Amino acid sequence: MLSLGVVVSHFRLMCLAGLLLVMLVSSLQAADVPQFGPPFVVPVEADGVQRITVILDSYSYSPNYLVVQSGKPVELTLTSVTTITPHNFVIKELAIEQDVGAGKTVPIKFTPTHPGVFPIYCDKRLWPLPSHRDKGMEGKLEVKP
Repeated sequence: MLSLGVVVSHFRLMCLAGLLLVMLVSSLQAADVPQFGPPFVVPVEADGVQRITVILDSYSYSPNYLVVQSGKPVELTLTSVTTITPHNFVIKELAIEQDVGAGKTVPIKFTPTHPGVFPIYCDKRLWPLPSHRDKGMEGKLEVKP
């Protein structure tokens, strides 16, 4: 007959093996393909600043396709509506990387200086799971002349 300690050890080992299997399967699943919404043209307010609030949810930005004008300041209010998972907002080509804690709001300001289309993404991840970007948390910023 097995002792209680041996049974508990085997139970823990089986639980750990099951958890590792779930993590492995979820990391092997195909990445979600981001679905970009219609382009949202950020309005220029009377003071010349382009302002918008971007919602960060579970693996998505809303809106996720922003159109702004080059040479005019942009103010984004990044609002996370998640309760546990932190995110960030990265536009590498414009040297923007802003962490946004779960349930927090963070403003960022920048002035795009040249036209182009730039990817927006969240690079957070819990190892060994796919990154938030791999799960579809992407968008794009279009800068018009």
